[in-house]
Amino acid sequence: MVQRKVRLLATGLVTGAAVLALFIQSASALDFTFETPGADKALRNLLAGASLTREAGRAKAEDPQEIFAAARADYARLLGALYSEGYYSGTISILLDGREAAAIAPLDAPASVHKVTMRITPGPRFAFSRATIAPLAKKTELPPGYAPGEVAKSGEIVAAATAGVEGWRNQGYAKAAVTGQQITADHRAKTLAADIALDAGPRVRFGQLTMQGYQRMDPRRLAKIAGYPTGKIFDPAKLDEVRARLRRTEIFSSVTVTEAETLSPGPSLDALLEVVENKPRRIGFGGELSSLDGLTVSGYWLHRNLLGGGERLRVDAEVAGIGGASGGSDFTLGARIERPATLSPDTSAYIESSIDQLDEVDYSSKGFSVGVGLTHIFNPRLTGEFGVSYSWTEVTDAFSITRYRQLALPTNLTWDNRDVPLDATKGYYLAADATPFLGFGSTGSGAQLKADLRAYRALGSGRFVLAGRAQLGAVVGSGLLETPREYLFYSGGGGTVRGQPYQSLGVNVLRGGDLRTGGTKFLGLSAELRADVTDKIGVVAFYDAGRIGAADFFDDSGDWHAGAGVGLRYNTGIGPIRFDVAGPVGGNTGSGVQVYLGIGQAF
Repeated sequence: MVQRKVRLLATGLVTGAAVLALFIQSASALDFTFETPGADKALRNLLAGASLTREAGRAKAEDPQEIFAAARADYARLLGALYSEGYYSGTISILLDGREAAAIAPLDAPASVHKVTMRITPGPRFAFSRATIAPLAKKTELPPGYAPGEVAKSGEIVAAATAGVEGWRNQGYAKAAVTGQQITADHRAKTLAADIALDAGPRVRFGQLTMQGYQRMDPRRLAKIAGYPTGKIFDPAKLDEVRARLRRTEIFSSVTVTEAETLSPGPSLDALLEVVENKPRRIGFGGELSSLDGLTVSGYWLHRNLLGGGERLRVDAEVAGIGGASGGSDFTLGARIERPATLSPDTSAYIESSIDQLDEVDYSSKGFSVGVGLTHIFNPRLTGEFGVSYSWTEVTDAFSITRYRQLALPTNLTWDNRDVPLDATKGYYLAADATPFLGFGSTGSGAQLKADLRAYRALGSGRFVLAGRAQLGAVVGSGLLETPREYLFYSGGGGTVRGQPYQSLGVNVLRGGDLRTGGTKFLGLSAELRADVTDKIGVVAFYDAGRIGAADFFDDSGDWHAGAGVGLRYNTGIGPIRFDVAGPVGGNTGSGVQVYLGIGQAF
């Protein structure tokens, strides 16, 4: 009986403590009110997002010092938010237990806060009665919102001042600045008059570049790669080019170019270049899986700044067709060394070599190549490459063994205007290749021509993206059987027509029998509709078609096929993981469903 009373007493104490704790918690919970009379939904959301006090209230903050500090900071933040939308007669009230936060001295902060009441009344919206800025450089483009009659947003004033200064800087006046501004609000007329005065200063030239932070890098080579245009008329775009040249070497994890505060005699503008070097070596791996073509595994080893002059050595290896049902496994090993700033800051030289052994459906081959060339960056979008190479290949098919030897002049131009190369939503991409070749022995002479055009367009709010691709290939001047096999074209597989087996479409010719080989003409078309389901997951529907011709694009010796399917995308930090399922919908080169897995969009 005694034990039962003790248990009842203990239970009562526990229950009472729980009720008391709940009561204390309820009593100490912050009572928060946020009011914006006269504000539309967009303005209310803007004010709510700018308020630190509201954020503290939503987080149920209990520290009175935190709430008090947020409230005092909110007056300026909320006023700036009102000004940014053209409201200059607004009133802001933040009451902490009935006391205006702005009237509480910092050293008299409240020991506790139980109730917070915020009330922001925006008042009327103002328009510009006058919007001037002078003097302006030629070709200066002011924001359209900075004009009489437009909503007097404070951001438009800042944007106009920035545009005015940049207009002069683009003309060589590096120290152009705002020297005065007068902003007058007429509360009765609900207008704002803004006048901005600029001072262009002298026109200057680039001075000397001082460099810091390099360790393994030869400073003479660092300066040559940077290409700082000493003696040239100042242009801020040239500083962007200096940064871009150094970043694309991948030698540096950080590149900073800082203009001098004052001008040097001339007048000229000196600059400070500060760099932080990356670790010199890097290893990477990749892979792609197809249910019919098998597994492709690739890897590379990279050494940046090999000899201290920015040289870049990359060794690539790939094994393709592992476990595939078409052909055997292909092995490729290649190396390339590049030297930036060889002829100019934007021109690199390279030496490359590769060996390979291929086991394709219709033939097997082994060969090697070696080449030298130049790569030039015309602008951030346009890149060109020109080289000289020699190749030797031995091809074994069902009827003979053929050796090809040729000297080639590979030339390439690439225009890349995509927003994100691995997951583009807008822009376009164009690559054009021309490879004239001179054959030795039984190898013919001619040229291989290729073009790859891709375009992207976001639809609606951006959840949907329409992507299209056209591929074109041709061999001219050389007969079909005397053309090296690597210059001929096949269709089928992940890079051309999904849903059709890899290289399943070629042409048939007579050579001691019915020989199947690649064609001299190729046309490929692809279309995708991509849709985002969530921030991470997307779906794709696609259709691919390809045609191979022996002598012409649409002659009787050629044929076509097509495939279609759907895919799933999972967005990662480096690009989407791609999972596609496709099957044939045209032609007679394949049957059944095929699966593709890789990183990045198909194109």
